[in-house]
Amino acid sequence: MSVGRKNSDFGLVLKDLLKERSLSMRKLSELTDIDPATISRIINGKRKAKPDHIQKFSKHLGVPFSELFAAAGYDIEQKQDKLDSDIHTSVDNIQTFLESANLYDKNFSIASVEKKLANYEQYTQTEDGKETILNSFEEKVQKVGSIGPFISNLKGMYENFRLKKGTPAELALIGSALIYFILPVDVIPDYTFPIGYLDDAMAVQLVLNLLTIKKDTL
Repeated sequence: MSVGRKNSDFGLVLKDLLKERSLSMRKLSELTDIDPATISRIINGKRKAKPDHIQKFSKHLGVPFSELFAAAGYDIEQKQDKLDSDIHTSVDNIQTFLESANLYDKNFSIASVEKKLANYEQYTQTEDGKETILNSFEEKVQKVGSIGPFISNLKGMYENFRLKKGTPAELALIGSALIYFILPVDVIPDYTFPIGYLDDAMAVQLVLNLLTIKKDTL
């Protein structure tokens, strides 16, 4: 009952936004590439808007994603600042959270994040990778805002990378975390706000752990 009411409420919000902007459902369909029938069902409260729907509505209607996300009934606290110190326990918590929120249909694992980091570690040593970091990091930080304490770690990493403070191996590791954060193709899609940045936080922690190990072995 409550879910249906939330769907209906979001439908009214979407309907009002279309009216304010003098847009028809068909025009919104053309802008977002979402089937008109799907938009109609969402507006009429017969279907819950998915996060990727909300992302497109946000972009083309000029409304903050977080506002539409909440209006659609996704009552999800920002968990980035609550990651457990035991990284394996954190993975279990994240997976359970994703499943309960019905936002992500794949298994989350440390291995999946590590695989991405390994690929990015190679990429960050190329000129293209370095330019991506130097040209795109600050813009991504502004877009994300203060999403969690891991942002402070990333800023420190970025300064070390920019000033080349560290060995080539350390800078490659740091670069992998920065690239992971910058690129939208994560293990968990960024559009599943705020859950989409949990794996970014995990990637940062993994790299920080590796950097600590490297220093301890010197």
